Amino acid sequence: MQEQLMNINPISAAIIFGLLIIAFIAILSISRSARTESLLKEQLLRLADNQARMEGVFGTMHETTQAGQSEIKRNMDERLEVMGKRLGDGLSETREKTHENLKSLGERLAVIDRAQKNIEALGQEVNSLQSILANKQSRGQFGEMRMQDMVEDSLPPSAYSFQETLSNGKRVDCLIRLPNGAEGIAVDAKFPLESWQALQNATDDAFAKPAKAALQNDVRKHIKDIASKYLLPGETTDTALLFLPSEAIYADLHAHFPELITGAFKAKVMIVSPTTFMATLLTISSLMKDARMREQAHLIQKEVMTMMEDVRRLDERTRKLDRHFKQAEGDISDILTSTRKIDARATKISDVDVAISQNNDPNTEQLAMVHKPIAQIKANSS
Repeated sequence: MQEQLMNINPISAAIIFGLLIIAFIAILSISRSARTESLLKEQLLRLADNQARMEGVFGTMHETTQAGQSEIKRNMDERLEVMGKRLGDGLSETREKTHENLKSLGERLAVIDRAQKNIEALGQEVNSLQSILANKQSRGQFGEMRMQDMVEDSLPPSAYSFQETLSNGKRVDCLIRLPNGAEGIAVDAKFPLESWQALQNATDDAFAKPAKAALQNDVRKHIKDIASKYLLPGETTDTALLFLPSEAIYADLHAHFPELITGAFKAKVMIVSPTTFMATLLTISSLMKDARMREQAHLIQKEVMTMMEDVRRLDERTRKLDRHFKQAEGDISDILTSTRKIDARATKISDVDVAISQNNDPNTEQLAMVHKPIAQIKANSS
């Protein structure tokens, strides 16, 4: 056997050795494959277990997610409903406020429209007033009308006359008649507007100087005309009134032209504005009322005397009534005295009747018959 083995050539030995190695490797591979298969089976089992666990977790998560989604949906629905209600309420409130604002805006627009119409009417009146004041004749008529309105509002019709012709043939704008046959007060309306406007529109002394001179000349001329025409002894008072229908012109004369005011005082011409003229008219009205009261004083005295006579007669009648009351009081006292006496006698008769009835007198019935009407009289008197 050994020899046979010795006779194996190296190539064959190498092949055999290689086959042995391959067989060994195959055996190792087979054993490793078996081990690997068992490991794979274990891993597959683990994967299956993990998969089952994951499916349970995923199922729980799905249920949780479904419940959460339902809760979220319910919360969202509630919030959407609340938001929808709030939005609806807000829109309704906004609509009401918008309606109120539009209504208020409409009312304000109506007020603005009326104010616009009033402004337009006022503008037309201002334009007409400007056209009136631009004409010298119309301006004079405007001053006279304003003066007439003030006089008519303050004095009775018998106390004034317009466009009165005086004894010298001059016609005065207004003559105010004083009470008790006193002399009348002459009133003349003047309106030096052009020269005053020129002074107001002057931008420097070069324009202001001639405007001042023109205004002074106009006012001096008016004062001179009034003093020469309307101061008539025995017919008018020694003072006349120059009526200026503008407070602004009157204030400027007193502020910047005191020499004109002094000259008017010396000429016995009083310059009055609407305010001072109204005060003068109210003073004259009070004087007229006092004069009428003095004129009616004798009538008042007569009425007082008549009233005193009535008071005297009332006193006499009151005294007579008092005497009647005292007499009636005495008569009533006498009647009460008689009543007391009758009551006392009735009491005595009643006592006697009782005594007789107790003694069993045979005449008791007759006394009782007498006592019965007496008792009735006593009861009636009580």
